[in-house]
Amino acid sequence: MEALCRWSFRPVDIAPLVFFRIFFGLMMLYHIWSMTRDRWVQYFYIDPDFHFSYPGWSWIEPWPGIGMHIHFAVLMIAALGISLGLFYRISALTYFVGYSYVFLLEKSLYQNHCYLICLLSGIMVVIPAQRALSLDRLFGRIKGSPVAPQWSLGLLRLQIAIPYFYGGLAKLNYDWLLTQPIGMWIQRRTDVPFLGTYLGENWVAWAFAYGGLLFDLLIVPALIWRRTRLFAYLVAVSFHLTNAVLWEIGIFPWFMIGATLIFFPPSVFRKAAHLNKLEFTPLDVPSRSVWGERMTVALLSVYISWQLIFPFRHFLYPGNVSWNEEGHHFAWHMMLREKNVGIRFYAYDPATNQRGLIKVEEFLNSRQLSRMGKDPDMVLEFVHYVRDHYREHRNTELEIYVLNIASLNGRKPQLLMNPKLNYAAVDRVWTPQPWVVPLKEPLPKESWNRPLDQWEKILDLDIPENMQLARMQQSP
Repeated sequence: MEALCRWSFRPVDIAPLVFFRIFFGLMMLYHIWSMTRDRWVQYFYIDPDFHFSYPGWSWIEPWPGIGMHIHFAVLMIAALGISLGLFYRISALTYFVGYSYVFLLEKSLYQNHCYLICLLSGIMVVIPAQRALSLDRLFGRIKGSPVAPQWSLGLLRLQIAIPYFYGGLAKLNYDWLLTQPIGMWIQRRTDVPFLGTYLGENWVAWAFAYGGLLFDLLIVPALIWRRTRLFAYLVAVSFHLTNAVLWEIGIFPWFMIGATLIFFPPSVFRKAAHLNKLEFTPLDVPSRSVWGERMTVALLSVYISWQLIFPFRHFLYPGNVSWNEEGHHFAWHMMLREKNVGIRFYAYDPATNQRGLIKVEEFLNSRQLSRMGKDPDMVLEFVHYVRDHYREHRNTELEIYVLNIASLNGRKPQLLMNPKLNYAAVDRVWTPQPWVVPLKEPLPKESWNRPLDQWEKILDLDIPENMQLARMQQSP
């Protein structure tokens, strides 16, 4: 422990932390501004009456009135404060809590880079990135220093490295090694200028699949090794630019282009920003606290262990994680599945002996609709919401059945959920869900392209549609 403490608290040049603080703050300012510009706040957080939640976080609700707009405005102010180093700790903590709240508020908006932003914003709270080139130092709120403890730079680099390497590990699966779903996706992008001419070729799918796999697994070691660092970074830039052109994945490619620079030595940042010309007020060195160092190292060990182990939790669930979605989130499973879904909700009212369809589109927005059917847990949560909705407005207990048929990565469609089960009476739990139908269809040589809605008749689900259940209006 003593040797680990000495290594963790060895002083290192602060220049990379200063760069990342400025870059992270500016990127987050743009990220939040673009969400408000595109009216995400109103459409995704204010207008819906129902929000999909992560297990254990269903108690989080949007702010009432204009509260969500104020919330996003505060996030922009906090992001600017991080970049400028103004009230840095308060700004970083505000952004971490505020962004994590937005992230947890709507499960249908999950993206891996949003999860990464939550983690990095939390790290920004604890690393001393404001000791140089900050308004806090300029105004005398803190004393400047050209150094920071080594654990702060190491933690930041590790958090950037994990999505790369774990994304590569996740690609070591049967479908990806047979070029699915990447092969289907690139064949649809033949309209892309210049690249589109080649994307229809079969060899390109294999190049993308195995090139992406090798990139994810090897890019971090190549960035760490001095002799390959510059070449590796140029490859990373090309990789992320290609992703930005081909796929709609928000700020992720641009963010990673900048964040990956953290693997370069501090001298690069000092020369770029002329930091060698700056004079720092030396940081008062306090008497060494062995207890404090040990506590810090212990907390870091717990956090790092969690980040290394938690992505593998899907192995605790039976079956294919891309099919049942159990353990899919927070595991850095990126671009591994295309799941086409056909879903209908059937309700039975024992009091009136009526059966019919639920008008799902009156409860959910387009993003929620497109995402829900792929995740059995989200389907169950929606069923519970509809059950409670009609219990409140009509004082009736509905039985709700679900026909959910899905095609994974071009497979022939099959049932994703047991259609004979009353899901209004099924509890939402953390353990494996026995009502999820295991994936049985093999990966075909050619993708399935028939419409999914024909399968309702094939399965002989004779449900009379003499009742249409829509969202009830709140009584005055």
